[in-house]
Amino acid sequence: MNTAETYHIPVLLRESVDGLNINPSGTYVDMTYGGGGHSREILSRLGTGGRLFGFDQDEDAMANIVDDKRLTFVRSNFMYLKNWMRYYGVDSVDGIIADLGVSSHHFDDESRGFSFRYDSPLDMRMNRKAGTTAADILATYSEKQIADVLYLYGELKNARRIAAAIVKARSEKPISTTGELKEVVEPFFRFEREKKDMARVFQALRIEVNHEMEALTRMLNASAEVLRAGGRLVVITYHSLEDRIVKNIIRSGNVDGKTRQDFYGNVETPFASVTTRIITPSDEEMRENPRSRSAKLRIAEKK
Repeated sequence: MNTAETYHIPVLLRESVDGLNINPSGTYVDMTYGGGGHSREILSRLGTGGRLFGFDQDEDAMANIVDDKRLTFVRSNFMYLKNWMRYYGVDSVDGIIADLGVSSHHFDDESRGFSFRYDSPLDMRMNRKAGTTAADILATYSEKQIADVLYLYGELKNARRIAAAIVKARSEKPISTTGELKEVVEPFFRFEREKKDMARVFQALRIEVNHEMEALTRMLNASAEVLRAGGRLVVITYHSLEDRIVKNIIRSGNVDGKTRQDFYGNVETPFASVTTRIITPSDEEMRENPRSRSAKLRIAEKK
């Protein structure tokens, strides 16, 4: 098995790339290159005149770059989509795809701190050259700030109690490893929900460390400007927070989901939904790739 395959098994591969409605001579952007699974499939459908840009802020993804002159790899956060397209002299693109899930590579790398399966440094940065780590957040945020992060991004009902315990624990010694964090928060979870709630704690911190919701919003707004009329936006989400942002921007053109109408009563949004329902993985895919179980695929077309 090659590096790319062990890095990440692409979710909803056929359905998502089909959703791009690829023009062999078109220009496409894979916003989450990772192991290159979606990019490889796109390249297989492009002709010699086609072009693909692959974004990833994680240096580890560079080991999976396909040797193909049609591919330009951009090591950057996808929120800077518009800036990079301008840099490369690209006025508009035919399709944009984003697989928002954290790759299995990140969960399996003990040094990154994304998983509570290992006792490792509380890092969680997608870009390890960036500043704030999860340990920094737990050391410097106020009790209210920590509670807000856990409630907003982890949807934990007992966020305030957990935050209070974290602040009490850090007054005695820094919380610098996943094991130390796990020890502090474990008492707040019932045995039957322990893994699920622990995952929510780690999810909340990861989202805060990487400013994921802000980056997603900026990327989607940039997509509306970069896509040509009739171009496709294809997004795979894994939790309700990011899915809500994607759904609202497609439906109403803004994060809040508040629709605005023009003089004729038409909703003012740059997108039109292509699918009448959310696309989810098949039972077979969910059996073969457990990570896909929470995946939702939305496809929209630029008006």
